[in-house]
Amino acid sequence: MATNEGDREDLLAEAVALIRRLEIKPNTESDKLVIGFRAVGWLSIYFGQDMMYQFDEVGRFRRGYVEGLLYRTQGDAVAQLRRERSTTETALLRHDLTGDLLTKFQGQVLDKIRWLHTLLAAGDFIVLRQVGGDDLVPEVSAFLTRVLSSPVFLAPTIKR
Repeated sequence: MATNEGDREDLLAEAVALIRRLEIKPNTESDKLVIGFRAVGWLSIYFGQDMMYQFDEVGRFRRGYVEGLLYRTQGDAVAQLRRERSTTETALLRHDLTGDLLTKFQGQVLDKIRWLHTLLAAGDFIVLRQVGGDDLVPEVSAFLTRVLSSPVFLAPTIKR
C-alpha cells in the first residue's frame, strides 16, 4: 500500500503488475478505465482514479478502493480500512462490513460490474491502448460473466 496517494499520471503505464491490460474510454463517460490481468489470473478494474476492484481467478472479490477507503476480503466479511494521519504517524482504522452493510457493498460492486459488462457487450467504448496481448475485450467480458454468475462473492481471507 502506498504511503502517499495521489492522481496517477498514466495508470496504464504504472499498472505493471497487470501483465495484460487495456485502457478504454466509454463513449458516454469522461473517465478512462484500465482493466487488466495479473500473472495469477486475477482481474483488476480501475474506474478512473477513485475506484478499483480486484477479483481472484474464479471471479470472487479480493480487494477494492473506493473514494479513499480500502476494502479487502476477510472470507465472510469485508474489512473497510481508512487511513488516518497525524503529524507523526499513519494509522489504518478498520471496520468490518457484515450483514446488511456487506449486502449493500456487494450490490454496489456488482452493479458496477454489470454496467461494465453491458458497456463491453454493446461496444459503447473505444480502446485507447493495450499492453501484452491482442484483443482483450472478449476475455474481460467472459471474466465479468464469471463474476456476475459466481455463487460466492468473497474470495478467501487475504493474509497480512
